[in-house]
Amino acid sequence: MRLSTLRHACRNLPTPSVHQPRTGVRVFGLAKSSLPLGPSSNSQLLLRAASSVSGTTSAEKAPKLGKQTDGPGYENTIRENVQRTKEEMVALQRGHPALKPTLAIIQADEDDRLLELNKKMAGKIGLNVTQICLPRECTEDEIIEEVLKLNEDPRVHGVYLHLPPASLTSRVLNTLRPEKDVDGVSDLNVGRLVRGDMNQGFIPPLANAVMELLARHDTPMEGRIVLVVGGEGPLGVALQCLMQRRGMVVLHSRRSSEVLQKQANAVVLLAAGHMDVPPTWLRPGTAVIHCGSALMTEDHGMEMSGVGPLTAALRMQNVVQSSSRWAQGQQYRPWTLRSLKLQPLSPVPSDIEISRAQTPKPVDQLAQEIGLLQEETEAYGRTKAKVRLSLLDRLREQPDGKYVLVAGITPTPLGEGKSTVVIGLVQALSAHLKLNSFACLRQPSQGPTFGVKGQRGQISTRISMLEISMLINESFNLHLTGDIHAITAANNLVAAAIDARMLHEATQKDKALYSRLVPSVNGVRRFSPIQISRLRRLGISEIDPSALTPQEVSSFVRLDLDPAKVTWQRVVDTNDRFLRKITVGQASTEKGHVRETQFDIAVASEIMAILALADGLGDMKTRLGRMVVGSSRSGQPVTAEDLGVSGALAVLMKDAIKPTLMQTLEGSPVFVHAGPFANIAHGNSSVLADKLALKLVGEDGFVVTEAGFGADIGMEKFFNIKCRASGLRPNVVVLVATVRALKMHGGGPNVSHPSILSVVIALVLLDTVRKSFAHVRPITMLCNTTFPFTFATTINKSSLCLTDTQAEIDLVCQMAKESGASDAVPCHHWARGGRGSVELAQAVKQAGSQPSHFQFLYSQEKIRMIAQKVYGADDIELSPEAQAKIDYYNQQGYGKLPICMAKTHLSLSHMPEKKGTPTGFTLPIRDIRASIGAGFIYPLVGTMSTMPGLPTRPCFYDIDLDPVTEEITGLF
Repeated sequence: MRLSTLRHACRNLPTPSVHQPRTGVRVFGLAKSSLPLGPSSNSQLLLRAASSVSGTTSAEKAPKLGKQTDGPGYENTIRENVQRTKEEMVALQRGHPALKPTLAIIQADEDDRLLELNKKMAGKIGLNVTQICLPRECTEDEIIEEVLKLNEDPRVHGVYLHLPPASLTSRVLNTLRPEKDVDGVSDLNVGRLVRGDMNQGFIPPLANAVMELLARHDTPMEGRIVLVVGGEGPLGVALQCLMQRRGMVVLHSRRSSEVLQKQANAVVLLAAGHMDVPPTWLRPGTAVIHCGSALMTEDHGMEMSGVGPLTAALRMQNVVQSSSRWAQGQQYRPWTLRSLKLQPLSPVPSDIEISRAQTPKPVDQLAQEIGLLQEETEAYGRTKAKVRLSLLDRLREQPDGKYVLVAGITPTPLGEGKSTVVIGLVQALSAHLKLNSFACLRQPSQGPTFGVKGQRGQISTRISMLEISMLINESFNLHLTGDIHAITAANNLVAAAIDARMLHEATQKDKALYSRLVPSVNGVRRFSPIQISRLRRLGISEIDPSALTPQEVSSFVRLDLDPAKVTWQRVVDTNDRFLRKITVGQASTEKGHVRETQFDIAVASEIMAILALADGLGDMKTRLGRMVVGSSRSGQPVTAEDLGVSGALAVLMKDAIKPTLMQTLEGSPVFVHAGPFANIAHGNSSVLADKLALKLVGEDGFVVTEAGFGADIGMEKFFNIKCRASGLRPNVVVLVATVRALKMHGGGPNVSHPSILSVVIALVLLDTVRKSFAHVRPITMLCNTTFPFTFATTINKSSLCLTDTQAEIDLVCQMAKESGASDAVPCHHWARGGRGSVELAQAVKQAGSQPSHFQFLYSQEKIRMIAQKVYGADDIELSPEAQAKIDYYNQQGYGKLPICMAKTHLSLSHMPEKKGTPTGFTLPIRDIRASIGAGFIYPLVGTMSTMPGLPTRPCFYDIDLDPVTEEITGLF
């Protein structure tokens, strides 16, 4: 709210005597992490009973506001307010022992009398005060700069602007956050006072003090006539509002006739300095309250024992109230989610038409609806935002909601729609069942967006982008908030550091290398903190660079990386088959240090896996430092910490670790974070996104996440890798199947192109569907025995499943229940949105109410256990290289890490062409590698490519931009 009366706000507020300012000094006087406190009020209130005298000169008639003894009534008023505030403070700190309410004072001089007054009052209550001194002639921008700093300082709960009236501009006052405006002078707080809405606002302490004094006068408040002299700013507006609310009649010296003025039985002088009050304004028994300078001196012709401490006490009361509101705001907030209406059409329009027909909510509104604080989000445009991890600290005592995993049967190359089931389920839960629910999805790689996703052919764009249309945001599959770019930069920094270190070690002697690694800066040589950490790992306790022995210097400067044993690759988020094998170091400047290496796609980087498994910034930094990039010639692992690059990696990743908040077509919240592949990594969205969402939904809410590819890969890794890292345990598993895929696994033809769908797959083949459950049963048994908790099965109905018959669907539901599912329901979210998944949502709600007894699949014989229990293999076959790696990793202490199998997603076996439930095979392990930072060992089953290639006709042929409307075409 903007009030025209505040254009020259606080022109009448008092100012202290001016001393020579100490410019640029910011005085905090911190005691450890606390801010010191100083008291307040520079306003002085004088309450007296005036008498009118006739027959004297004008000067004689003017009342003399001389020395005044305030008396026990005034002292009691202060004492009562201080005691009440102390009690509020004790109650506040009982619930929040670490909270120390703090008032910050910005003043434009070096007058410490105000600070001392505030310290005295604050000391009685137990508050802190910090003082910021600006030059007397400070500019508006300088004031605003300090105000902005205090706005963002979580230690400060109140700000008092003790500035000259000319400096209290509307821009300055309204820069101050209303929740910290304890003097109640911002437009918003004055507007709240005028409306009578004081749940979030503050009564100006000076106005409140005037009302306290008037209440102690003998005359009743109701019907009292009060003459206000001066006061055109927010203080005058606030005081008039308070008086009228108590039934008083307010007269103004400039607007009231002398007849009315003579009727006043109280006079309030709001202007600063000495004021002559005409005797005609007063009558016997009139109360006179002077709100001039709180620190009047004899130069003003007055010697008043000021009542300013009352204003200070009331300001401190506002600070405690502000702190209490802040503490309440840190508690869990019930959701006020407003769902967006979705009008299903028949026939179903294209995905891009669906997406663009919906108007999303601003992301700040969505954040407020789900209980996020303003300071917990960082907006990236209008419809997406990063969420800060401080949320976990704020809600650490909040119970988690129900944790739901969406997995799938072994898919066809067209995909079975797990991501869209996640979104449809969350929309059904939130928009239709009115239950708090959150979706947690992976961020797609940009490479397949412009190429193809797997072998889907020309329909790949539509299938892979259906989930994006349900998220109302085209950037979901593009740059989003830049996380994958940050991973690319961090990954390639490590690669550059490896090659540079090998070059410098090969071309320099120990002394020269040491002098460059630990240079003299301004005549002083010292190790950096990361270099000191390396010294400790080498068993060197000395931290003086000049004190190391030649042998210690050599150990310190020589990583002695073996070029043939470097395991770290460069990455790029583009499908580029010609980067699968490259040669680096061919320029003459590299002095013949040539080696073969390769590029992987960015999401295959170990840093992506770390991002998905880290539970905080500190954990991520530790994991980044642990990454093994290769081996020395003596066989010792070399880490990113040894290279000295781990701190820089954390800097590059500091924003990427924050999940991105988005929304579905129906306005349900979604976290998009991390995007590791499931066939070469663990294939799940981030631990942090899940943890944040579980806190936000509350104890009765639901968080729905998905596991990549089939249950044999994504679900198994969710259980044994992600759940080990996070400590979380799922309550429900939703297993996604399509009749199309079931027919394929039951003996029907392979599905590799949409034309297949109209030939055999579209036929009613009930016997084929029955046979397909030989493929489903191992997955359901895995859930019921190894992971004994309730799960539901859903039959996904999408644009490529329109030929499914009711008989086929009924048969699938029947056999799913016979296989152990708690329920089995068809899903129609593709055509109907959340309403099409209500039946599934009800089944999930019911399943989530039942107890679960989760347990991990393995503790030892891990590779063999996965091969036999999950894939159905008879046994495993280790190549000599794989056996040697197992022996080496056991020797290095990595043997206890979980296993992340890298195998095809198109079959339970290692043979993509083997559908259904292959039996009688031995699983070959050709090699074993380690992602020590991520925290798992990954055996390579068969041949796995970590760099996709472009097909003959990539998707980018259809993608374009309208330069006028900036609309993207061809992305869906």
